[in-house]
Amino acid sequence: MKKNAFVICMVAMLLLLSACGGTKGTTGEASTAGSGGEQTDQLKVVLLIPGTLGDKSFFDAANHGLEMVKSELGAQTKVIEMGTDKTKWEPTFNDIAAEDWNIVISGGSEITEMFNATAEQYPDKTFINYDTDIEEAPANVYNMSYSTNEVSFLAGAVAALATQSDMPNANKDNVIGFLGGMDIPGINAFLVGYIEGAKYVDPDIKVAVSYAGDFVNPAKGKELSLIQYNSGVDVIFNVAGGTGLGIFDAAKEKSRYAIGVDSDQAALLKDTDPDKANLIITSAIKKIDTAILEAVTKAKDGKLETGKRQVMGFVENGVGIAENDIYKSVFPADLQAKVEEIKKKLENKEINVSNAMGMETSEIEAIRNSVKP
Repeated sequence: MKKNAFVICMVAMLLLLSACGGTKGTTGEASTAGSGGEQTDQLKVVLLIPGTLGDKSFFDAANHGLEMVKSELGAQTKVIEMGTDKTKWEPTFNDIAAEDWNIVISGGSEITEMFNATAEQYPDKTFINYDTDIEEAPANVYNMSYSTNEVSFLAGAVAALATQSDMPNANKDNVIGFLGGMDIPGINAFLVGYIEGAKYVDPDIKVAVSYAGDFVNPAKGKELSLIQYNSGVDVIFNVAGGTGLGIFDAAKEKSRYAIGVDSDQAALLKDTDPDKANLIITSAIKKIDTAILEAVTKAKDGKLETGKRQVMGFVENGVGIAENDIYKSVFPADLQAKVEEIKKKLENKEINVSNAMGMETSEIEAIRNSVKP
């Protein structure tokens, strides 16, 4: 009896200690201990790429934003490359939204309609479209767009100043180039700004314009760029996503210049191909990565104003040109000073840049023809 009483007493003591000490939470990725010892769900964020990574531009910038969300916010993250078959995008949106992600992110005007349709089916989740020109958004969707016309104006000024300069790879022809992925409003917003920026520097400048009809074909990008370089162009603005990587191949082959887009493309290439990177004077950057981080941070804190579209310009720190070591060494200091003056005027709204998003096709065609070589 004494032995049994002792055992019963010990069991009771162990149960009491266990109750006082609390129970350990699960070690799975979806939960973590809160500051008061309670269990809180870990923020779960998924990024769906309507294409593939490796463009060193638009999609890679979004992926970098997701990496920042993971490192700075401690979120559980996942990136899904949906490929180029558009018929698979909407089913993928629906499948992923049905899982236990708190925030679903994707980007592009092409995906906006189907992305919004999915969001409406899951009102308890937050959806972020990191780049769309479409204004309307369901109550749980946050849309972002960027003043691409303004940053392209600055890129056009850089190109015009470069072609007139004594830079070693500039020629005497007063012609610059533009390569777009497709002849669509979003790309032409870059084009119109680029032309206006170039004409701000030199009203008589000529601009060769090509469209690849594709955003994932570097070979096509190189082919079209070689045609431009061979015609007298000495700097081409890349607005063609992965296709635009071919511009840099052509620039290296012909010893000419290029301007990157979306990300700091010289920085992305300098370790693998410094000769190519040194020909990229600057890049017109959409700060997609920091915009994604800021939006997710606000969502986490309950401060994200969904159901609307935020336009990110110079004032909002949403766009800018790459002013890296290559820019500072390749582009003459006096020309950098002129670009800085123009940037200040853009920031202060002293220069108003046209936006192709509100233009008729005939208007854009007239602008193209006005600078045709």
